[in-house]
Amino acid sequence: MTKTKLDNEEQALLDAFERGEYESVLTPERKATLEAAARETLKKDKRINIRISQQDLLAIQSRAQREGIPYQTLVSSILHKYLSGALRDVSTQP
Repeated sequence: MTKTKLDNEEQALLDAFERGEYESVLTPERKATLEAAARETLKKDKRINIRISQQDLLAIQSRAQREGIPYQTLVSSILHKYLSGALRDVSTQP
């Protein structure tokens, strides 16, 4: 396992954490709220069918295999990232 090189600020934070200078402020109520939000976000309760070219499907399947995930998961992730603004068409950027 390779060690990550920390800058001075990161090392100071890690040292303080290891000395016990930080404690969690996460309440059981807030944790339950965050867990519920995560469940709703990750819930896949709708099915869709789409038609795409065989070439695109093979490319998606190949990329998913390289990423080590099912191709349906990759498609879902791409759609989610695009809709949330985390994925943009760079060919249209100046």
